[in-house]
Amino acid sequence: MENQALPCPDFALESGFMRAYVLAITFLASLWAASPVLAADKREHLIVSGGPASLNWERLRFPADQHDKFHFNFVRPAAWSRIPQLIKLYGKDAHITWLVYRPAYERRQRESGKPLIQWIESVIRKYPTVKLVWFSSTDELIRYINSGQNRRRLKIGSIDFYLHSNKYCFMFDYSSEILGCSKEFLHIRDIKRLKRRAFAKEAQSKSWGCHTGESMSAHWRKATGTKLWGAIGKTDYSDISINKGVPKLSPGGRWSY
Repeated sequence: MENQALPCPDFALESGFMRAYVLAITFLASLWAASPVLAADKREHLIVSGGPASLNWERLRFPADQHDKFHFNFVRPAAWSRIPQLIKLYGKDAHITWLVYRPAYERRQRESGKPLIQWIESVIRKYPTVKLVWFSSTDELIRYINSGQNRRRLKIGSIDFYLHSNKYCFMFDYSSEILGCSKEFLHIRDIKRLKRRAFAKEAQSKSWGCHTGESMSAHWRKATGTKLWGAIGKTDYSDISINKGVPKLSPGGRWSY
């Protein structure tokens, strides 16, 4: 019996089975390409950590009113939660930049005698593709958001803020240099200095500070055209050591943009 030749590709595609097979493979390939883990993410993701209060100032308060007994309230959420989350979502080569307000940690380091700056820098040794940027003023932070990268090529996909805040501003040094006050802050009037073109159209940011959703979120959306999720009410960092570094809403609070 003569051996039969295998059907040529053109003939095979005529069968309904093969057409369905090719369509299925094409569909799966499109899902593969769309996966944020598998496809290269062309955006930069920022994390902003404000500084802790000064121990010397906070000791003048009643114990129930003291802030930042733990020096890394705004560092641990970045190191334990957000950085690993971004790497899981977008891969180890994701563009992640961590901006940390340095003067408050230097001041707290002198008070405590602990090598806080060195400990913060050790996080980057664990995640070598993450870029650490120290900043000392609001102007420096705004400058990085607007032009720290070529924003035509690398737009911002998200910003997470871990810091003290109220409905009108982000406070990078609350109760660090002056008891109960801040000298370096991003006020709602400063938001208009942010360039809309620096942000990807689908960018979504989040403030993990108190009261942001009560006013700042609306100003942010108007200036940048993107969402800034914020709390209606207060946020609570007291359980971050047992909650994988994630702050929580205080009772009665909710998220809004």
